[in-house]
Amino acid sequence: AKMGIRFRAVGLTLFLSTMLFSLTISASNDSLVRVGLKKLKQDQNNRVAARLESKEGEKLEASIRKYHFRHRHGYTTDTDIVELKNYMDAQYFGEIGVGTPPQNFTVIFDTGSSNLWVPSAKCYFSVPCYFHSKYKASLSSTYKKNGKPAAIKYGTGAISGFFSEDNVKIGDLIVKDQEFIEATREPSVTFLVAKFDGILGLGFKEISVGNATPVWYNMVKQGLVKEPVFSFWLNRNLQEEEGGEIVFGGVDPKHYKGQHTHVPVSQKGYWQFDMGDVLIDGKESGYCSGGCSAIADSGTSLLAGPTTLVTMINHAIGAKGVVSQECKAVVEQYGQTIIDLLLAEAHPKKICSQVGLCTFDGTRGVSGGIESVVDEKDGRSSGLHDAMCSACEMAVVWMQNQLRQNQTQDRILKYVNELCERLPSPMGQSAVDCGGISSMPSVSFTIAGKVFDLSPKEYILKVGEGAAAQCISGFTGLDIPPPRGPLWILGDMFMGRYHTVFDYGKLRIGFAEAA
Repeated sequence: AKMGIRFRAVGLTLFLSTMLFSLTISASNDSLVRVGLKKLKQDQNNRVAARLESKEGEKLEASIRKYHFRHRHGYTTDTDIVELKNYMDAQYFGEIGVGTPPQNFTVIFDTGSSNLWVPSAKCYFSVPCYFHSKYKASLSSTYKKNGKPAAIKYGTGAISGFFSEDNVKIGDLIVKDQEFIEATREPSVTFLVAKFDGILGLGFKEISVGNATPVWYNMVKQGLVKEPVFSFWLNRNLQEEEGGEIVFGGVDPKHYKGQHTHVPVSQKGYWQFDMGDVLIDGKESGYCSGGCSAIADSGTSLLAGPTTLVTMINHAIGAKGVVSQECKAVVEQYGQTIIDLLLAEAHPKKICSQVGLCTFDGTRGVSGGIESVVDEKDGRSSGLHDAMCSACEMAVVWMQNQLRQNQTQDRILKYVNELCERLPSPMGQSAVDCGGISSMPSVSFTIAGKVFDLSPKEYILKVGEGAAAQCISGFTGLDIPPPRGPLWILGDMFMGRYHTVFDYGKLRIGFAEAA
């Protein structure tokens, strides 16, 4: 039988909503198990916390702009994308039970990580633990001691603790002897105001901290599901109580229309796949025509992608951004030269090294790699060199895009200069005019040769009602270099419009219009 969990959308927890849980469990005739959650309106504290978090996030700017994957603690380099996660913007939560009898926890079902963790009763010194349910091993008859230390670092904070083993109840399934982390330290503001207790990761074992076997693997191995498939349906009708459903063991035909478009998993770790170009108002941006990667990530509501492309989207939707003086300087000093080189059909990836702003490593421009390391002591020269190289690389892509549209050279320089004022703030969101939503363009992603559109009402987050409403672009900048990047993270904004099937048996992901 198909097993499912219904969980409630929790407002726009970019500024987390306050929630009041009331548990209603009912087995239904289609044998899906529903767990309903209720919500209250968001409060001011969550907005303050969200702002604190984005300030913390800005400190990560340097590492995120030119993201380096490092081998730490012997984990694969893949675990590092988890470090960028900021659960302040997660919207969907469900309930699980840990232990016998089950101790209940509200968790984010997160396809972008692979561990299960909940707060521990042994969490004495972190304030957030006092605001959440805590796991008490002594109350469970199926607890098995493990004790191996564990730590997970996220974009805005970290958790640490130790591994334990116990049974985990999901819907009416019992997963036996599941390894999970008891969190004893949660030093981040995120976890203080968060309306969830922990995270249940649904990614692959390759990115599991401590090489712990993920819950989903055990569900399959213990024969608890009919098929090695799980699927997400996220209810986008804000008027309805029900937030959505995750179905373990198959799909519910009531959740989608038409057929799924399938794409193979290109790299195990995340649910990662290859995608084609991104279209703005039906026009190709050209940035991903040579291929980009994407991750389907239920642990975020946002759409994160290369700054170059997010800036073009910001400009098209009128989103306010950050003014980059380095970018303006590049346009002023080198703009005409870059256009001339493009018209002379120079190799676009070599142009920024030809004008002396980057060094070319054979595949792409790099920001004076070796000297940057030497310069890190004073930080200034390497930072400027980095910024000028990045700005040049972005300008080349923007100019190529405009030349393809046969724009005049004056118009191109003006357009690129405007884009220099629309860069997305690192880790942050860009505000838009709520009154202009109806006239904003669609943004589309090409997956397996099919175009998947998102309309403005799907990619704009609206916080509050009436005159006090704020509208925020769901697009945020994330720069991950090759070979792992350029990379898009498609969160709940995409998964809400498109019912998503995670097919572990055939190692593929399916997308269909959500019902």
